[in-house]
Amino acid sequence: MLTKKLVITIGRQYGSGGRTVGKNLAESLGIPFYDEEILRITSEKTAIGEQYFRLADEKAGSNLLYKIVDSLKPRLGKPSLEEDIVSPENLFRFQSQVVVELAEQESCIIAGRCANVILREAKKEHVDFFVYADMEKRIERTMDYCKVDEEEAKKRIKKIDRERREYHKYYTGEDWMKVDNYDLMINASRIDYREMEVLMRNYLEMKGYLK
Repeated sequence: MLTKKLVITIGRQYGSGGRTVGKNLAESLGIPFYDEEILRITSEKTAIGEQYFRLADEKAGSNLLYKIVDSLKPRLGKPSLEEDIVSPENLFRFQSQVVVELAEQESCIIAGRCANVILREAKKEHVDFFVYADMEKRIERTMDYCKVDEEEAKKRIKKIDRERREYHKYYTGEDWMKVDNYDLMINASRIDYREMEVLMRNYLEMKGYLK
């Protein structure tokens, strides 16, 4: 069990198995796992339709300046309640607020959504993992999990990786796979879900978060 309140964030390449191992780890630790659930929670708290959050989920916003100027990012302060309430940038602020509130309330695991940077800037206790794998393994896992053929798996991997990379850059001004942003980078190319979980648990134990 965890020795103190802690949020674990998991960044993941599509098809690497990061989401699956995150859910498994959360279950074994007896804590909640949040992925798309954050969209529902944010919608309920703000009374903004969940479809708005889904359309903007892990995708870069529309401000061209933030896209072309390196390291420039939207302000992550308090959400606006004015006419720009459903702009991608404002929806991200609402979602970031929920991430911080979860960190204040409970131990949990959060997949993606720039949670590692949001919690770092909010100075909340957290450990950040990133799961990646070679293309062959990611295609194999995507085909198995999504029940699609090889060509469709490749398309999904390229599209979703690109969206996640652009999203992270847009809202944080930092590279998605920058090793400095994570406590442990896990190459899942030649290990299974259980072995990934063991690596994460060993790290948490080594750092005194798990007994």
